[in-house]
Amino acid sequence: MAVNQSLIRKQIKDSRLLCELMMVGNNSIQEVSIMYIKGVADEELLNEVKKKIEGIESDLIQNLPILEQYVESRAYSLVPSTLLTERPDRACSFLLDGHIVLLMNNSPFALVVPVTFWSLFHTIEDQYLRWAYANFIRIISLISIFIALYTPATYLAISTFHVEMLPPDLLFAIAATREVVPIPVLWEIILLEIVFEILREAGIRIPSVIGPTIGIVGALILGQAAVQANLVSPILVIIVAITGLSSFVIQDLNLGFMIRILRFAFIFIANFMGFFGIFLATACLFAYMVSLKSFNVPFFAPFAPYFQSSKGLIFRPPVWKQMLTPFYSNSKNDERGNKPKEGSSDD
Repeated sequence: MAVNQSLIRKQIKDSRLLCELMMVGNNSIQEVSIMYIKGVADEELLNEVKKKIEGIESDLIQNLPILEQYVESRAYSLVPSTLLTERPDRACSFLLDGHIVLLMNNSPFALVVPVTFWSLFHTIEDQYLRWAYANFIRIISLISIFIALYTPATYLAISTFHVEMLPPDLLFAIAATREVVPIPVLWEIILLEIVFEILREAGIRIPSVIGPTIGIVGALILGQAAVQANLVSPILVIIVAITGLSSFVIQDLNLGFMIRILRFAFIFIANFMGFFGIFLATACLFAYMVSLKSFNVPFFAPFAPYFQSSKGLIFRPPVWKQMLTPFYSNSKNDERGNKPKEGSSDD
C-alpha cells in the first residue's frame, strides 16, 4: 500500500492530495487507504465511501477485490459500479477528475469509485496518443463492443426469422453448408461459444509456454475437425471467431465479462423473437443502465442525464480543449486550466 501511494504521489505533486486510513475486519484488522484531492472530490461522495467501509462486518477482508464486493452498489447486477486498475497513471487521472481511490496491502490494484460507462470504455492511452490516433482506437473499440454483443444473435435472427434480408447467393451458400449439420442453429452457436470460452479460460490458466499451442489447437484443429464432422457450419466458425476476437479488444475486465454474459442472453432472445427481441432487449438494457447509479453518480452521465462536461465521451477532443471538470467533481473552478498554444486552431 505504501509503495502504491508513493507511485501516485510521484505523479500528482499536489498538497491537496490527501490520504486517510481506515480499519476493516473484526479479528484480523487491515488498513484501507482512501486517497482523494481535497476541493476536487465531492464531500458527500467521500462521506458515503467512508460510511460503506465503516459498515463492513467481517472477520477478515483479505485484499482489495474482496473489499470491492462489500462497497459496490449492486452486488447482483452485471453492470459494474467500481473499477480496478493496476496502472498508477490511470489512478492519477481518476483522482484529478474527482474520483476516490482505495488502496490496501496484499493488493497490487487501486479501486476507483465512482465509475460511469465512459470510465470503463475510455483508456489512459486515449490521452497519450495524438487526436487522430486516439479517436481511431476509440472507434475500433466501440465497434468491437457491438460486434462482441450482437453478431451471434444477429446471425441467429437472420437465419431463423429474417432470411429475406440476405442476398440470394449468400442465402444459398449458408443453406448448403447447413444442409448436412444435424444440430439446430441455436445449439450450434451455444456449443461453439462455450468451447471458445473454455479455450479462453484454459489459455489463461495453463503455463504460458504451451498457451499459444492451446490457442492454435482450439482454433485450427478443433474448428476444422468440427466442420469436417458436420457438427457446425463453416460460416458459424467464422462468426464465433470474429466475436471472440472483438471481445479481446475490450480492455476493462468487468465490462468484458458483462458483454460476454449478455451475449448469451441476446442469443436466446433472438432465437424466440428475432430482430424484434434484439431491439426490445437493447431498449430494456439501456433503460436499466440509465437508471443505475454508482455512489449516486448516474451510470450513463454526462450523456444521460445530460450534464455540462467535456465533450469527449466517444470522440476525444485535443487535450488543450478538455477545459471542463467532470460534473461529479466538487471543484470550485470548472476550468481545468488547459489552454491552447498560441497560434493553435481547430484545424
